[in-house]
Amino acid sequence: MKKLWLVLGIMISLSSCDFSKYRLIKDYDLETRFEKSGGTETGTYSEVIEFYQELANAYPSIILQEFGETDSGLPLHLAIYNPEGEFDLEKLKKSHSVMLINNGIHPGESDGIDATMMLFRDMAGDSIASPKNTIVATIPIYNVGGALNRNSGTRTNQNGPKEYGFRGNARNYDLNRDFIKADTKNAQTFYEIFHYLNPDVFIDNHVSNGADYQYTLTHLFTQHDKMGGNLGEYLQKKMMPALEDSLKAKDWDITPYVNVFNEVPENGFSQFMDSPRYSTGYTTLWNTLGMMVETHMLKPYDKRVRGTYELMRSMIKITDAETSVIKDLRNQARRKYLTDRSYNLTFEVDKENPSTREFKGFEGENLTSKVTGQERLKYNEDKPFTKEIEYYDNFKVTEEIEIPRAYIIPQGWWQVIDRLKMNNIAMETLERDTLIDVEVYKIEDYETSETAFEGHYLHKNTKVSKSTQQVEFRKGDYLITTFQDGARYLLETLEPAAVDSFFNWNFFDTVLQQKEGFSPYVFEDIAKDLLEKDAELNKEFEDKKRRDSEFRNNWYAQLDWIHKRSNNYEESHLRYPVFRLPR
Repeated sequence: MKKLWLVLGIMISLSSCDFSKYRLIKDYDLETRFEKSGGTETGTYSEVIEFYQELANAYPSIILQEFGETDSGLPLHLAIYNPEGEFDLEKLKKSHSVMLINNGIHPGESDGIDATMMLFRDMAGDSIASPKNTIVATIPIYNVGGALNRNSGTRTNQNGPKEYGFRGNARNYDLNRDFIKADTKNAQTFYEIFHYLNPDVFIDNHVSNGADYQYTLTHLFTQHDKMGGNLGEYLQKKMMPALEDSLKAKDWDITPYVNVFNEVPENGFSQFMDSPRYSTGYTTLWNTLGMMVETHMLKPYDKRVRGTYELMRSMIKITDAETSVIKDLRNQARRKYLTDRSYNLTFEVDKENPSTREFKGFEGENLTSKVTGQERLKYNEDKPFTKEIEYYDNFKVTEEIEIPRAYIIPQGWWQVIDRLKMNNIAMETLERDTLIDVEVYKIEDYETSETAFEGHYLHKNTKVSKSTQQVEFRKGDYLITTFQDGARYLLETLEPAAVDSFFNWNFFDTVLQQKEGFSPYVFEDIAKDLLEKDAELNKEFEDKKRRDSEFRNNWYAQLDWIHKRSNNYEESHLRYPVFRLPR
């Protein structure tokens, strides 16, 4: 009788259990193509997404979500891992840090794709330690169109895998040049994911080109002077050394990204300045600690993937241990840019203050090419060396600006307004037509690339002059205060001299063209009348003719000079159409 009651008790107990959270792992194929091939192949796009879907089905600690659209017509996917199985991010972000791992921005550089698949599976399956304070998210393949364009030849310098995706996306954009201009649907959907997560740490997995050396792994942390403040100091003096030490303890040496082309790195090299067109340059604008992983193209594929796997494990462990510190530093940085009066806009390498680092390389030899007959560089892997080299990781400010209280953008510049809205920039519209005293920039000089670059003819070395004018604005024009979390984003996009400003990316090129001109035979009489009535203008005109022989011998240039000083000249020519409200 006792046995009967025991059996009945067990049956009742079992009937009340929720078995939905206990999934039969044997029903899912959770071995990657990389593993099945012995470390020589990478998964196709459909295989990778199916793998994450199976993970999400098998483990309650993983969810897979779809976001937006890419240029390929397919959405982006986001996988999130939390060992607690809780995915209310607004609640979790108060106590947990968030790490975002981006893979396949260049799908031929597939190391991170395979490494992250195994990492998520191993964390979910408890075969490696799970973080306690960190939510880990990944975009499995960011460049969907490039992943679908699979081949085995375009990675000319790369040692495996057998097949891989293409660098350009569905419209042949390099997505790691698109984070600020957002010409692609990929970038616009990335904004949605990024602001949904607001990650504390960001990793973008790549494979390097460039020199040969002994390392499989290199890191490219965002430039610490550009990041600035306590957050930049933490990145340089705490997080980067902690990663290097962690990997060294696991027999994975790592060095900073070797930023040279057709030169030997032992002569010294500079840190890469990741401006906002790049992923880590963009994430810096939101005070996210960012790094790119750059594995070495010539090392065996299986070793590159394993190294990426171990690096990500180390970064998760560091982030998990430092969660409260990182979140506090990010809050400090956010407050700093809300209250600072000035902003460091442009930088250059500080050649006077290099660091020194131990570097493990191969001797480079200059030989006569059997192809061209000219001198060529060849690395001799039979001659490894370890030596101290100069590493230029300090940058100095070349231009500092005063932060305005707000910007005003006329509503006609909707392409710019749209991008600001995609980045959750707060703005309000003017309720009526009004005259406002504002600071006005005039474009005085700029250089333009002679060749196309990512769909643009990029400007650089932009110079402006500034004046205070009363400008008439219309109802519906946009007033955008800098007292918000997107302050750095606003400064980097709306200040024309910034390296990756919307001006330099050609969003305002129509103001560079004069729309109204003059017929010389008509303007001759007008010009004569202007000079006769304005003695100061006439003196300036005569002085210029006397000093400038080219001007003196060019009758049209003289008429044009007078026209530009008359009320016939359009005020919109070279006037930058984003206006500043001073503090």
